[in-house]
Amino acid sequence: EEVYASQPDGFVDPDNPNHVYKLKKALYRLKQALRVWYDMLSSFLLSQDFSKGLQISQNPRGIFINQLKYALESLKKYGFESCDPVDTPMVEKSKLDEDKEGKTIDPSHYHGMIGTLLYLTASRP
Repeated sequence: EEVYASQPDGFVDPDNPNHVYKLKKALYRLKQALRVWYDMLSSFLLSQDFSKGLQISQNPRGIFINQLKYALESLKKYGFESCDPVDTPMVEKSKLDEDKEGKTIDPSHYHGMIGTLLYLTASRP
């Protein structure tokens, strides 16, 4: 949308007193300023590999918020996209022992998965 501004008092061009200025950038207090700021911030964050995690939809029944996209991207990131939901596959309250013959895992990978799950549960709508 093109926005024009009148010449401010004290800065009127004597040769063209009836001319107006076409704005090249959004100014604060204009309704377009918030949209320009949002678009600039969103494009920067997306370029830094951030993603928009919340989906918001509105219909006659109300406004709905979910994080399906973030949850599915997280499952894919950690290699669980083809898994089906199941009950806890172990006896509850059993003592766990170290697996001496088990394969080693990257602790940062595990920490990343746990952090993702914590973020998902803490930020759920």
